[in-house]
Amino acid sequence: MLDLGIVPAVPLERFRLDVDGLVRNRLSLDWEALQALRQTTLRSDIHCVTSWSRYDNDWTGVRTRELMARADPVAEAGHVILHGHDGYTTNLPIADFVTADSILATHWQGEPLEREHGGPLRAVVPHLYFWKSAKWLKRIEVIGTDRAGYWERNGYHMYGDPWSEQRYG
Repeated sequence: MLDLGIVPAVPLERFRLDVDGLVRNRLSLDWEALQALRQTTLRSDIHCVTSWSRYDNDWTGVRTRELMARADPVAEAGHVILHGHDGYTTNLPIADFVTADSILATHWQGEPLEREHGGPLRAVVPHLYFWKSAKWLKRIEVIGTDRAGYWERNGYHMYGDPWSEQRYG
């Protein structure tokens, strides 16, 4: 899977997820607070920009729509930038980030998410190419106007629909 070549260690006792920007309620959740939110298991396929797919992945975590409802984005909010502990960023329209099958995953196939796959927390937005599902998630920045993330600045498509093969900008 594509990443920046950095596999950060994020100890659970130092974990924090921030949701900020164009929201009415800024959130700053430690691991315990994240785990206290309603946990859901969803099954989805994933599609990599390098032309492979993996079917029937079971992810457990917090639905993105439930977390964003708590943050309550303002009317001018249109996109999110996901920030990882490795410095990675990616952009998404809010409408795509909060689909019914999008999740902030802490578990995959019933086991805690391994560090090399983005543990302890990664986004999973299965209807877009997997580079949009940021690993080692630490911040969700809600913004008004779309802004390119790491791969988007380096030639990848701003949206990334696998069914339209939107690989490159």
